Amino acid sequence: MNSANDKTDEEWKKVLSKVEYTVLREKGTERPFTGEYWDHKEKGVYKCAGCGTELFSSETKFESGCGWPSYYDAIDKSKIEEKIDITHGMRRVEVLCKNCGGHLGHIFNDGPRDKTGLRYCINSVSLDFEKKE
Repeated sequence: MNSANDKTDEEWKKVLSKVEYTVLREKGTERPFTGEYWDHKEKGVYKCAGCGTELFSSETKFESGCGWPSYYDAIDKSKIEEKIDITHGMRRVEVLCKNCGGHLGHIFNDGPRDKTGLRYCINSVSLDFEKKE
């Protein structure tokens, strides 16, 4: 079996739901305030839904009012990749899982000023959650 970063589109389609495939592989976006984790408050770790890599902690999650899960930092920045995204007439920074290349969302400079000042705006469908005590 191929590793997460060299699966074919057909292999991804077999392991991801249609909406997961649209967001993770085709860079889609879920509608705001509809995702499973936008208002999620449990303690734990948010992992890439494509490959299981631990990406964000509930400790850095905050309510941004944007309708998507928001974090002011990643667990380990070496696990994510940032790319300039100029689609939709905007210049943004896309956030991807470094392990599998899955589209997670975008990063903005309007996060908590007393922390990193960053807002990782992430699609719920790009994430799985593992509860931790």
